[in-house]
Amino acid sequence: MPYIQNSFEIKNIKRLNKSCFDFIIFCPEIVELARPGQFLHIKCDGKTLRRPISICEINKISKTIRIVFDIKGEGTEWLSKRIKGEKLDILGPLGNGFNIDNPDLHALFVGGGIGVPPLLETAKAFNGNADAILGFKCADNSILLEDFKKECKSVIITSDDGSICHKGYTTDVLIEKLKQVKYDIVYSCGPSVMLKKVCEICNNAEIPCYVSLEEHMGCGVGACLVCACKIMDNDKETYKHVCKDGPVFSSREVIW
Repeated sequence: MPYIQNSFEIKNIKRLNKSCFDFIIFCPEIVELARPGQFLHIKCDGKTLRRPISICEINKISKTIRIVFDIKGEGTEWLSKRIKGEKLDILGPLGNGFNIDNPDLHALFVGGGIGVPPLLETAKAFNGNADAILGFKCADNSILLEDFKKECKSVIITSDDGSICHKGYTTDVLIEKLKQVKYDIVYSCGPSVMLKKVCEICNNAEIPCYVSLEEHMGCGVGACLVCACKIMDNDKETYKHVCKDGPVFSSREVIW
């Protein structure tokens, strides 16, 4: 996949909650190449390794890309302290994104925590013919609710502590939802424990499902072995790179 490395200007910054930030970046060259589900590899000052941040939205009119990220360590903490007008050294777009060749399908999106942002641009491709189940630890951690309500017919919110909407897990709602509605495809991103359960549920229901995995990354282009994950390929177990071969894989490929 082709990608660009250059410095790009931050056009806008919003703080979504205590630890989550929303950046709009003017990057025309990347916009032309970007697809839903891909990510940007951002250089953080003083850190040897770049930080992979999923693409949240692609705006071809304003030539901008939106990223939403949580402070997870020193790199993302540095990133959170940038200001409007600064430039970021970005490598991207990287990885293989979600397959949306048939936007007429009835789609369901299952997102957990910071795995919610990568699903937004994909949901937009279905022109309202999609539903979403979004899970968070608590009300204070919830993000992008209005964005998904704008793009989806139905949005169900869950929280671990019951402080917002339904108390429980996204996978519990997924089981019930699949009993009520016939979906053609499921897309998911979030914690590994959630993704494993989503894959199991969809495989048992024989519904095509694609999940976006998260792994620690080094180079971001498949040259190192940091993000290798075990995959079933042609009935054989093998290892593939999340950065280059993913981050999106079929639920029937991933070996948990």
